[in-house]
Amino acid sequence: MSAFVVEIVLVAATLGFRALGALGARRFATWPVSAAHGMAAMLVVTATAHFVPAEVTFMPNHADLVRMVPPVVPFPGAVVYATGVLELLGAAGLVVAATRRAAGIGLAALYVLLLPANVYAAVADVPFNGDEATPLWLRVPQQVLYIAIALWAARSADTTLTRPTRTSRSLRTESSEPATR
Repeated sequence: MSAFVVEIVLVAATLGFRALGALGARRFATWPVSAAHGMAAMLVVTATAHFVPAEVTFMPNHADLVRMVPPVVPFPGAVVYATGVLELLGAAGLVVAATRRAAGIGLAALYVLLLPANVYAAVADVPFNGDEATPLWLRVPQQVLYIAIALWAARSADTTLTRPTRTSRSLRTESSEPATR
């Protein structure tokens, strides 16, 4: 799998969701929401690699990801499984409006925490899926892109679900009170 397959999934899914919005699907009426769903699609693809056995060679697998974990991190196999679960939870959180903000912030934090593994893999020349190691000059901008999209999705989340609403009674009370200057 090429280094850009993940980005292709992200961009294609985002454009596909936004196209649905242009065709009238209100859920995808904005770019940030479409990008949140595009990132969710990308995360499903990347998270699957965390659980794929080493015998599978047509895509990244669990063993590839374990090799990326810096030696100072204990239990690398368990860490890879845990990050896969977190990616799947983040994907689910991005598509649910009520959890999009928390999911976006959580994913941005996860991407920051995963950056050392990406730096280690590039510096230590760790091959990925039988290909050459992805160079550092590419890995860091990829992580920055993912962080930016996760935060964009979080920032654009509908916060009206958590804001208190004004009742008609409170509006009547406010409008009947004399104005003070």
